[in-house]
Amino acid sequence: MRITAVTCVKNEGPFLLEWIAYNRLIGVTDFLFYSNDCSDGSDALLEGLAARGYVTHLPNPAAGRAYQMEALRDCAHQPVVRQADWLWIADVDEFLNIHTGDHTIPALIEACANPQAISLTFQFFANAGITGFVDRPVIEQFTRCHNPDIWCGETAIEVKTLVRRDFPLGYYGAHRPFLRKNTPADKRPPWTDGSGRAVPHRFLTAATERRIRKFPAKGARQFATLNHYALRSLDSYLVKTDRGDVNREHRAFDDTYWRERNDPAWEDRSIHRLLPALTAEIAQLKSDPEISRLHEICVAGHRQRRDQLLTRKDYQDMRLHLQSASPLPPAEEAMLLRLGLMP
Repeated sequence: MRITAVTCVKNEGPFLLEWIAYNRLIGVTDFLFYSNDCSDGSDALLEGLAARGYVTHLPNPAAGRAYQMEALRDCAHQPVVRQADWLWIADVDEFLNIHTGDHTIPALIEACANPQAISLTFQFFANAGITGFVDRPVIEQFTRCHNPDIWCGETAIEVKTLVRRDFPLGYYGAHRPFLRKNTPADKRPPWTDGSGRAVPHRFLTAATERRIRKFPAKGARQFATLNHYALRSLDSYLVKTDRGDVNREHRAFDDTYWRERNDPAWEDRSIHRLLPALTAEIAQLKSDPEISRLHEICVAGHRQRRDQLLTRKDYQDMRLHLQSASPLPPAEEAMLLRLGLMP
């Protein structure tokens, strides 16, 4: 089975080897990376990996627009996607945590009875007071998360989607594929959540804005969870705010984004089952001296940019503000205030 992962990156260098190694462990056979405007060595590392056959690396075709959507439009025409049996579109801070069988994507597909799409529900992992960036697996460092069934007062939580090659595709979205226009009801694909249950009809058909990329999370993670490490360390978060993201060139992440994802109410270490194998896989990649050298350049570049940012008062203030921000998501805090349960 050929499974291709597609992702977009900008200055994600220190985290690339972990993400590639992890996805290789769970069954991804091919990788398509799009990069843009990298200053930390990410593009050089990807070129080194591409030269050794680990990944395909292309410049993002967008020019100051919606980077991810432009890349997804382009990827549909790339051989590494067209030849795949399954496509996995995800970001480098997202890790598919499979709870069934041998913890691989083929095992997940089998558990879900081989549908044409599987939408996996996010679980957002908190910073939980981790300040400094260290070059260790992200999945090892961050273990606190929100109540799995409720995020920021919402019971519907966003998903990302595995797509089978025969899906009646209109176009790929970042969170889910969209059906070919005018697909008749009897040709709609079998499409499940991470428990093998049929996704809600309004989600499948993208009937309303509210159901385009999320649906109720309760009971949706029996076979797999999508662990999302959007914050990582405070150091890395500062660098993230500086670079923006792959969708909007100058988007800023204010404390709402941080607080919504920094809910440490629960602990989940289930993904640690793969840590020994992950450590070995990363070591195998680094056994190539050039790959190791390029990785170290990215790590140094990440730290250097953090140090540069912390010479600026606005970033010093941001750092202090985030360290003292309420641990409650804004919506939850507002609800408690309305109920008179907070001073």
